[in-house]
Amino acid sequence: MVAALTGQLVVPRLADWCAVWLEDEAPGRSDGGVVGGPRLARVWHGSENRMEELRRFLEKDPPQPPESARSGPVPVPWPAEALGPGAETGSALAYRLVAGGRPLGTLVIGRAGQEQFPDEITGLVEDLSRRVALAVGAARQYARQATISRVLQRGLLPGAVAEIPGVRSALVYEPCDKGGPSGDFYDLFPAGDGRWCFALGDVQGKGPEAAVVIGLARPWLRLLAREGYAVPEVLDRLNRLLLDDATETADAAARALVADGGAGLADEGPQTRFLSLLYGELVPVEGGVRCTMASAGHPLPLLLQADGKVGEVATPQSLLGVFEDAGYGCGTFELRPGDSILCVTDGVTERRSGHRQFDDDEGLAAALAGCAGLSAELIAERIRRLVHEFGGRPPEDDLALLVLQAE
Repeated sequence: MVAALTGQLVVPRLADWCAVWLEDEAPGRSDGGVVGGPRLARVWHGSENRMEELRRFLEKDPPQPPESARSGPVPVPWPAEALGPGAETGSALAYRLVAGGRPLGTLVIGRAGQEQFPDEITGLVEDLSRRVALAVGAARQYARQATISRVLQRGLLPGAVAEIPGVRSALVYEPCDKGGPSGDFYDLFPAGDGRWCFALGDVQGKGPEAAVVIGLARPWLRLLAREGYAVPEVLDRLNRLLLDDATETADAAARALVADGGAGLADEGPQTRFLSLLYGELVPVEGGVRCTMASAGHPLPLLLQADGKVGEVATPQSLLGVFEDAGYGCGTFELRPGDSILCVTDGVTERRSGHRQFDDDEGLAAALAGCAGLSAELIAERIRRLVHEFGGRPPEDDLALLVLQAE
């Protein structure tokens, strides 16, 4: 995009034609390293029927301005044979594109019928080349960060949700920031001994801080569940783990603050580790599924019975990572065929339309009641659609919901 815009700015105002080479960057490299040499990213000519021929000619011999040239212009051979009659002579200059001391490519301009460019033109293009280099550097930096975020996000979420005998599941997961780690996470996995466990969580904040908490919480949930701990015990131990991790982080920050004389760290504030979590265990039994679940500071799950009745199936409890002496309880009930559980994050309940929220006046329960008789997939899709339609603008928070339906 930067290369294309450069050509349109330069031609025909400053030159008859323009070409931009970019150094190919090694995929996944965070140091900005380049491989494979320069690539002709864009050719622009005042006459469109000359572009392709000029491109073929220029691709044969990429310009190589000397290192000492930095961003200043360097004469390059005139491509007479590619420009046709009337352009046998002319002047062409190459500018190195450098940002942060790193070579990013080369900008070449050409004008027919003159031996050299006027100084005011060369100076203007030199300034433009610096801006082009900064724009390319910024785009590549953003692309590297986006790639790292996508890889990190894939590592924080399960590759696939487990299939549970006698249970259909449907998931909607829509992070607000497509380029960074979400604060919401989910999991659905076998825990052994005929048990399956599920989790839907929301970390305070987003980005790297949220990723740290998710990277800590999700593996521990799986480990504790597979070790046979009951639902309340899993929450108790995860709460303790988050508190211990926050204490260690605070101690490390204090030591760094002292070692650094207080410079650069005073404004970072405490690194919180608060987590709202809905966690449960499913056991297929004769005639249905036994469900044991608990909510820790999370929007309460809703049960849609086959006859259309809707009600909450958990009690409010404190967030994880806040109180050392928090003791967590759970509730157990049976899902009969056709019964569905809806679990959501606050991106659903707190979706705004003006001063109103989606769950005001039990709006979520009313929406779920209208889903009686639908499959798990259709319930998830209808709730997702209603949430999107509720506000006039796109959601400003991560959105996740999980539907579990007994068959």
